[in-house]
Amino acid sequence: MPMIDVYAAADTFGDPHRLAIDLATAVMSVEKVPDIPMFRQNTAAFVHDLPSDALANVDGDHRYVRVQVLTNDGALDREKQLEVVRRLTEIVAAAAGDPGLAQRTWVLLTEAVPGGWGLLGHAHTNDDLVTAARAQIAELSATRPAD
Repeated sequence: MPMIDVYAAADTFGDPHRLAIDLATAVMSVEKVPDIPMFRQNTAAFVHDLPSDALANVDGDHRYVRVQVLTNDGALDREKQLEVVRRLTEIVAAAAGDPGLAQRTWVLLTEAVPGGWGLLGHAHTNDDLVTAARAQIAELSATRPAD
């Protein structure tokens, strides 16, 4: 249930809403979590438009994008880290219509500390999240009509 924040100069993306959906979908796919409401409704991206004078590298260039992905502890092994960075960079560059932006996109992967994933007013551990997901899967299976 990652939270994804994208920071870029205003007007970098023609359709920030589509970008948010595409980023959230990509991370959920790479994580390989079950396609259940708990994960679909709590995996989200936020696109932050900044004035172009609010960001710069040492040379003063503001044509950069920063993507920060916050996951629960241990959600991304090394293979998944590489895949998330590759896919999000591609999505960002495509959404901007600028293939060169792939060279100027920073993707930062961070993990919430155990017990540091707040959802529904509770600070969840990984075990809490797994238990909740299993309960929802069982509930959905019980209410699904038999074939």
